[in-house]
Amino acid sequence: MKALINRIIVNSILVIACSLVYSCEDILEESPKSIAVETFYNTLSEAETAVNAIYLPIGENLHNGEIGINSVLSEFTYGRGSWAALNSYTGLNDTWKTRISGRWTSDYLAIRNANIVIGNLPSAPALDQDDKDRLVAEAKFLRAFVYFQLVRNWGGVPIRTEENIFEINLARSSEDEVYDFIIGDLLDAEEALPDEPRLIGTPSVWAAKTLLADVYLHLEMYTEASTKSNEVINSGQFALVPVNSTDDFQNIFGADVVTTNEEIFYSRFSHVSGQGNVWPGLMAHPATGLYGTAGVYGVYSLSSNLAYQAWDDDDFRKGQWFSWDIGVGPNTLLSMKFIDPGTPGLTGGASPVTWYRYADVLLIFSEANARSNNSPTAAAVEAINQVHRRAYGYDPLSASPMDFNAGDYDLSGFLDLIVQERGYEFELEGKRWLDLKRLNKAQDVISTIKGEDVPQLNYLWPIPINEFNFNLGLDPNTDQNPGY
Repeated sequence: MKALINRIIVNSILVIACSLVYSCEDILEESPKSIAVETFYNTLSEAETAVNAIYLPIGENLHNGEIGINSVLSEFTYGRGSWAALNSYTGLNDTWKTRISGRWTSDYLAIRNANIVIGNLPSAPALDQDDKDRLVAEAKFLRAFVYFQLVRNWGGVPIRTEENIFEINLARSSEDEVYDFIIGDLLDAEEALPDEPRLIGTPSVWAAKTLLADVYLHLEMYTEASTKSNEVINSGQFALVPVNSTDDFQNIFGADVVTTNEEIFYSRFSHVSGQGNVWPGLMAHPATGLYGTAGVYGVYSLSSNLAYQAWDDDDFRKGQWFSWDIGVGPNTLLSMKFIDPGTPGLTGGASPVTWYRYADVLLIFSEANARSNNSPTAAAVEAINQVHRRAYGYDPLSASPMDFNAGDYDLSGFLDLIVQERGYEFELEGKRWLDLKRLNKAQDVISTIKGEDVPQLNYLWPIPINEFNFNLGLDPNTDQNPGY
């Protein structure tokens, strides 16, 4: 039976060229093919192809999961069409249950592909040990990354590993157990990942430290989060991309940008229909030309929104919103944070998904360092100031008139400042709702800004019905999340 299952056909990813500057070996993009597992690990190229197979499902269905829902549920944005169902905070309807079921399936496909690598690659006799260690570390990073998405959106989930890969029926593990597993994978990954990524779009040791810092922050392990994020800062390998106008943010988020010093871990896409990043198209209107001739303008904001009104007009990040009539009433705004005029269509966008960039590291450090010291330290204030200066067009590393001063804030006030800065910096990157949940601020913020109550069923997504149908280790009466 085990030999039969080992003949599973996995989706793999070809590395294809994306610019005249970078060769095929330099950047990871997505194009599927199939190879039998048991014929894999005869060469380094075959082993890398197996690892590349983990990335494809991570890039699928993003607009139906982490990015989309977690953006519309924030205080800044609203949904139109099928997305309008999220505006009332009454939980996910049948349409959205189906959509997030696709996210669950994609996440566990990525985990399955990672488990295949972790379980089989160490015994490949033809490969150098350093190469095996490095690629297994990459697979463990990706597995931890996916479980981190799962646990924040669903809570405790079944933990599928290389050791139980043949078991269909698995019980739901607790959130603590999932987090322990994530940390174990990341500590292993940190030991063997290289200083430089194997390809653009793959993790380095600094990505592992960044993800660890974020995990520690969510677990309120603030000293550990401060230490890990500070290791990334002190590496000297990263910097904020300079900004002198709103348009300059396209030097970070633009579809044609190959990489920057700010990039830590992104999902990468190319202009191939059916294989691109759909999320920017869900925010675009076809008449603007900002996403070619495509766009469904399902996500928008309002100039009357209190969070938008409180935002300083001189902040270049606010300038990414512009007025456009989408037929749902006055004062509607669309975003040009992620634009892609060259896309061949809705499903062919090449904008990256910016999972982690250097701004994340600075703001994780700022919060964790202040919390662990019970006050806004000079280092914590400098970290947030770097992000804030850049937003106004100043050199991130030089003092500016926009600087915050430690003496003006107690710990509580400084943490509120960080929460606000994170909201402005990571808007539409799928992080805001997760922040509001983590900080227990969702009810207060949403009721104040949008006038909506936020019942408990909004905090965790429903486990898909298909999982209960096929995994008899779960009981729908006791394992389903509240409200569903």
